[in-house]
Formats: sequence, structure tokens, C-alpha cells
Amino acid sequence: MERHTHKRWLVVSLLMALSASASAAEFGTSPPPLANFDVSPLQNDQSYSGFIITYKDGSTERSNAAMAVQNVGVAVSRAKLSAGTLAAPRALTVRYERRLATGADLVHTDRALSASEAATLIRQIAADPAVSFVEPEYLLKRVDGIRPQGAATFTVPNDQYYAGYQWDYLAPSGASFFDNTLNANVANWGAANIQQAWTLADGTGVTIASLDTGVTNHPDLNLSLANAGYDFITSASVSGRSTNGRVSGGWDTGDWTTANQCGSGQPAEASSWHGTHVFGTAGGEITNNSTGMVGTAFNAQVVPVRVLGHCGGSNADIADAITWASGGSVSGVPANAHPAKVLSLSLGGSGTCPSSSVLGKAITGAIGRGASVVVAAGNSNANAANFSPASCAGAVVVAATGVTSTRAYYSNYGSIVTLAAPGGGVYKNDASSGTQATTGFIWSTINAGTTTPTTATYGGMAGTSQATPHVAGVVALMQSYRLSLGKTLLTPAKVTQLLKSSATVPHVTPSGSKPIGSGIVNAYAAVQAAGSQP
Repeated sequence: MERHTHKRWLVVSLLMALSASASAAEFGTSPPPLANFDVSPLQNDQSYSGFIITYKDGSTERSNAAMAVQNVGVAVSRAKLSAGTLAAPRALTVRYERRLATGADLVHTDRALSASEAATLIRQIAADPAVSFVEPEYLLKRVDGIRPQGAATFTVPNDQYYAGYQWDYLAPSGASFFDNTLNANVANWGAANIQQAWTLADGTGVTIASLDTGVTNHPDLNLSLANAGYDFITSASVSGRSTNGRVSGGWDTGDWTTANQCGSGQPAEASSWHGTHVFGTAGGEITNNSTGMVGTAFNAQVVPVRVLGHCGGSNADIADAITWASGGSVSGVPANAHPAKVLSLSLGGSGTCPSSSVLGKAITGAIGRGASVVVAAGNSNANAANFSPASCAGAVVVAATGVTSTRAYYSNYGSIVTLAAPGGGVYKNDASSGTQATTGFIWSTINAGTTTPTTATYGGMAGTSQATPHVAGVVALMQSYRLSLGKTLLTPAKVTQLLKSSATVPHVTPSGSKPIGSGIVNAYAAVQAAGSQP
């Protein structure tokens, strides 16, 4: 194929969850036992106009949207909330939006409420005996990309960037990997042993769903299912479209923001092309084509599902997307012709994930349909139990390590983490500061556009968002190997068990107070284990 000189954007992608600024005294870090509401996602620097209510089976509200709105209106009155101006106040009004795939109802108020007001309203709605569960609609975030000043070109003398940049695919050992930035050899203990796994499987026969910002056109990506994907963003202000509503196709049209668009004091940001990056890592990158880089399960089919846009994505939209991607039914959306057995979610936000929440129910439903749901632990250097969807029951929760096998300084941790994977350590020897290095990043496909897509290129990012598609790809390799042997697919529970039992013990022992699961994913060992099962 024709050689190209590509721009290399050095992008440090850190999954920045919503700031945990709400006081425990005011909102609580999690709902009390047996509570039928959740206010843990509420943040003082955000406002809220959406409320997700699950009514009890057999209740009038369950089947009557007008009655549901009326009862929320009563809760508004009890909460003493108003709209209008100080000179001419009026009652806050409520409108019905839609029924979610989990069976919950989404309603919106005509004025955005502060975190304190939203908490009060949620508690008043929950006091209705017909209510099974209520929570706020809130935005989850992608990994935030950081681009350095200026741009550099690849120095590799041919198109095969794999050998010069993708340390994460090699076997974990003290063998040297040449770092192009440091101009030195580094010991590679943090790799995922994916290259050896290719001797057994390549992902054939398996579909991965990548729920993210969507994907852009790129000559090194298999985009055969891009049009079969779907854009689940309902709000025009988040999608960037002229009107509200969902559209077919999983294309990323850009997620740039202007100053203060996502909150007071928030700086302007260029488009991240985050979805294109993780899409390539999971398996979307065409491999063995003498150009560009490689993907983990490179012969799997990857369907892009756009759930993140300008400022993030709604938990209500993401829950519907999880249901659709795994083969479930979503009102108003055509059936997914390519249901996935692996879902990759490199996104998150503050707050817990109760089993009755829409994300909790959506993930439970996907697992019930036979799909493994792989999610990022988060990049706040904090306990992943306080982030969602990382804290959702049944999810494969992925922390990040660097080339030394050390937990990346930004990576979340905790007892709910399933295992770790290469996410990039950013700095030399995985330090928390210092000299950035080629081996500090995970390299994949991106785009050079600052707003809308322009030139296809490659770049480095680091974060649990980058670790997650590695594991999603490994799950696809495991299931693909099963198919090649004429065996049935593994259940999600068995997949999780084998990922944990086959993981590599890190060369650098993790802190006892900041555990990162059973170890670092070992693709070859996991695929072998999958094949050995009856």
C-alpha cells in the first residue's frame, strides 16, 4: 500500500469523572440501605433537568404517562420549586420525554435545578408509594484528551508502526522495547501478550460494540459496520445536530466545546476522536496490511455506538445504547442486526450504580443476553466503587498499568476492579511526573481535526479508557477461539472468571491499599483457558 507521512498527536487521555464536590452530609456518598432513590451522582457545579423514575408493576403510573407527570408535579409542589422570574414566579412544569428500554420513565423540568434542588425533588418523588426507584439524568464523560503544543511526525522509516510504538501487544518480560522518545531501551513488564494469542485466535465470528464518541473515516480501520451502528444521543446540544432525536450510523462528527459550554469555568476543548482511538484498539484496526498499526481482535467486527458528544453523554441514553448493542429492544430504534457479545465502555462519572438504576439494569440485561460488559475503572486515582458504571454489578472493571507493570498514577483502584491492562503510564518508568515517553502511551487511530473530522492519522493516549478496549478485544479472542473449536460461547460469568485466573501477576507489586484486581490481562493465557473449557 502507499506510504503516508502522518501527523502524530501526542494525546494524554485521562478519564476525568465529574468532580466529587457534593458534601456527604448534603447528598450522601450512596443511598441508605433499601432506599428507592439515588442522589450520589449529583454535583454542586452541575445542574439537572432530567429525572428517571421506575414505577412499580401494577401501578397506574406504570402504564399512564399523564398520571406519572401529574404525580411528579405534586412532588414539585411539595419540594416548593418554582420557575419564571423573581418578579413573576410561576410553578415549575414537568413534561414527559420517553420510556427507556429498562422500563423507567424519563421526565424533564422546564428549568434546570441546582444539585440541592434536584436532591430535594428526587426525595419527594421517591415518597410516592407507586415509585420503585428514582435517580437524576446526568452526563457521563469520555476520557479527556490533552494535546501538546505543536505536532511531530512519525520517525519510523516505514508504515509498520506496530514495531516502533505498540509495546502493549508483546509478551510481558524484561526484554527491551525501544522507546522512540527516550532513544533508549526499556524493560517491558506491562504488556498483555496479545501477539502470542494471535497464534490461536483473531476475533473471527465475534462482534464488539464500542460505546463512545463514535468513529471517523480512516483507511486503517474496518468500518464495515459503521453505518449499522447508531447514534443514541437525544439532545441536540450534546449531539451537535440541529434538532433533538437519534439517528442511524455510529459516526463521530466531533465533540469539541467552547469555553463555559459544559459549565462555568470550563475551558474550550478540541474534538477528542476518543471513539476512533478505542475502536482501533479493540479490534477495528486492519492488521497485517503493511500500514499503520494493529488492533487486538483484528478480525472481529466492531460496531460503533455514539453515546458521547459535546460535554459527555446522558446516563439515560447510555443505558438504552447498552440494551440495543447487546440485542435488546429500544422503542423507536430499529433492531440491532449485529448484536454484540462484548461491550466496551471507556466512560464514567461520579456516583454509585445501584442495581435498580438504569445503568445497573441495562448492564444486568446485557449480561443476561450473553454479552460481557467491559468498563473503565476511571482515572481519578480513587476508589472505583464511587464511580459509575464501574460500580455496576457484573461489569468487567479495568484498571490501567504502564510499561513497568505499575498501576498508572491516575488509575482508579479498589476491590471492585476485576483486572488491569496496558493503559499507559505517560512518564518515563511510569512515574507520576517527569519526561513523557513513547512507551507511556497507547497508540491507535485518531483524526487531526480540531472540530469536525479532517485528516486520518495516529496518536497516543493514556488512561483506563485505553486499557478497557484491550480487555474487550481479549474477550473477543477468547470467544472466537471457542467458535473455531466448535464449542459454545462462554457465559459472561465464565469469561470474567477466566480473565482473572489467567492474569499475569504484576512485576511491580501493587499497593495493598490500592488493589488493581487479579493482575494484568494475559491474552494468550486467557484464550488458552477459554479453549480448555468444555
